[in-house]
Amino acid sequence: MIRVLVQAEAIDVPAELDRHDAGGHGASASFVGRVRGDEGLTELFLEHHPVLTASGLAELAHAATDRWGLAALTLIHRVGALAPGETIVLVLASSRHRAEALAATEFLIDRLKTDVMLWKRESFADGRIRWVEPRDSDDDRAERWNP
Repeated sequence: MIRVLVQAEAIDVPAELDRHDAGGHGASASFVGRVRGDEGLTELFLEHHPVLTASGLAELAHAATDRWGLAALTLIHRVGALAPGETIVLVLASSRHRAEALAATEFLIDRLKTDVMLWKRESFADGRIRWVEPRDSDDDRAERWNP
């Protein structure tokens, strides 16, 4: 089972865990990414292209499922305005053994930062607004997954 969602609504992490783990898989790995409140951040706005963002996430989900033989995968990414502390991304990967689930989770987080059409705008308490630029470290982490 592969579930991929792009949504503005809050991610109900406990409900998603219950839904995902209903299959009785051998091992499940998870990643919950939250908005940081560094430097007085008041809002992180995620702009996206509805079709390209959804298809990019789906492509990554299928690549991870095929590469690691996952039994189940849930990948949910928020868009729109988020406050510090809110969940921005949830990855749940299940397989027969832990190594595959852990590797798939790490792959998805590393690659979605570089492969999926999402743009981040930060707003701060002092009135500053800036777009988040791609980082070389994200490219380096994504590159290590290439064959």
